[in-house]
Amino acid sequence: MSQKKNDDVLVRITSIEGSACVVRGDDIDTDRIIPARFMKVVTFDDMGRHAFEDARKAAKGKHPLDDPRYSGAEILVVGNNFGCGSSREHAPQALMRFGFKAFVGGSFAEIFAGNCTSLGLPCVTLPSDQLMKLMDSVELDPAQRVRIDLEARTVTSRAGSMAAGIPDGVRMQLTEGTWDATRVLLEAGDAIERTAQGITYFQA
Repeated sequence: MSQKKNDDVLVRITSIEGSACVVRGDDIDTDRIIPARFMKVVTFDDMGRHAFEDARKAAKGKHPLDDPRYSGAEILVVGNNFGCGSSREHAPQALMRFGFKAFVGGSFAEIFAGNCTSLGLPCVTLPSDQLMKLMDSVELDPAQRVRIDLEARTVTSRAGSMAAGIPDGVRMQLTEGTWDATRVLLEAGDAIERTAQGITYFQA
């Protein structure tokens, strides 16, 4: 992942590069990504090991997340309407803690994509024919490097360089570092103090 610091506070995410993993299928909902029984925890720390838990058990070791060819993959390539269903933040948290840093798909559920943005996880889209080419290429050669360039709006792999979709506002948040609300508040600390001091009823 290419990160640039702005004033040593905001982290700008301009590109992500690494090996990829393909999970085929449309309408994969958040309950499949992280079953509800694993949400009874205080922190997200161990959630990564339960990503796609039920699907992996049903596949008896043949799920892509258990395929050693995809070990260490940082980019997850998925189908259409990925992350639909409930609004649980646990889904992107689980995938992030499994090791994924970005997603390429046909489309993403809006709330899932928003939760990803707040974690600094880009979700970019490709037209169906281009997505199929990328999936086929990664499955043929899982060791290849895939690069998502948010500034150029491209996904590059052995299948070629493809124009990727990402909303302008989301792209701006990621590339300018304003996706991280906590860091934005820290950077604005002095301005917040000045504003507070200028509000008279706080000084009564």
